[in-house]
Amino acid sequence: MKKTLALLLLLTFTGLFAQKKTFNNPILPAGADPYSTYHNGYYYYTHTLGNKLMLWKTKNLADLNNAESKVIWTPPAGTEYSKDVWAPEFHIINNKWYAYFAADGGDNHQHRMYVLENKSEDPFKGAWEFKGKIAAAPDRWAIDGNIFTYNNQLYMIWSGWEGNTNGQQNIYIAKMSNPWTLGSQRVVISQPTYNWEKQGDLDDAVNPPHVNVNEGPQFLQHGKDVFIVFSSSGCWTDFYSLGLLQLTGDDLMNAKNWKKHEQPIFVKSEANSVYAPGHNSFFKSPDGKEDWILFHANDNPDEGCGNKRSPRMQKIEWNKDGTPNLGVPVSNKQTLQIPSE
Repeated sequence: MKKTLALLLLLTFTGLFAQKKTFNNPILPAGADPYSTYHNGYYYYTHTLGNKLMLWKTKNLADLNNAESKVIWTPPAGTEYSKDVWAPEFHIINNKWYAYFAADGGDNHQHRMYVLENKSEDPFKGAWEFKGKIAAAPDRWAIDGNIFTYNNQLYMIWSGWEGNTNGQQNIYIAKMSNPWTLGSQRVVISQPTYNWEKQGDLDDAVNPPHVNVNEGPQFLQHGKDVFIVFSSSGCWTDFYSLGLLQLTGDDLMNAKNWKKHEQPIFVKSEANSVYAPGHNSFFKSPDGKEDWILFHANDNPDEGCGNKRSPRMQKIEWNKDGTPNLGVPVSNKQTLQIPSE
């Protein structure tokens, strides 16, 4: 009897250990625009919630269901940034935490980017100070800001309008003079030009009338090679996908130095029941040896931009020419190994 009980306990613990080493997508039931920051052995994860900023803390991104979480900031009512809080990102710059997000006061035309600062080493502690709006020159509709440092210069890239009307979303870049201030005029480095960047339904009265979309830009560096991966087409369509910009010169502010690849690098997989994959971010495994992508997608066709989008992750590889190989969005039925520790 004792031997049988001991064997059962051993099998139970073995099974629990195996479960922790593998996972299936999605990693949460819902959550668009996933992003994570690795710090002191923990991943700090976030995604769009619409009315607040929340962080999850975990050693294993595949185990977010059991992660510690905390609402770190709720916007005050009646402000220009109290609603439609989208695509938050948390960054560590000069030993301080910064939270970047887009928001408006209830009118999409007001959408702008904003930033918070926390001087505590632990983002779950300390006070989050509202630093204000990050405005470009000229000050236009803006969402999906991503911050990065290249050659000791801080930059921001984002998706925005050329004018004041909702006609087309471009990718812009600007230098930053500090983590809450743009230090140069904006420069457009990508506009929707290919057919795969213009998919949408012009007759849809619910969704925005434009279909020319470049959004969700993410900086990615591999050795000396520099890229920006961005989302294209209407997020309400199954054709939402990822495109690639590649830096071909030294000056990031020169639009001619950014080469757009002619085909998308990550698209829907009907065979795997993954639709509208997009708005991604990247992270490394805890041991720093593997590169992974975080992205959201739908399980079924025609599920649009709502709360059915769920966060997923999978390992990426690199092509011989140095470009990222994101592969095919994996099925929810496929069991994956967690990032290498």
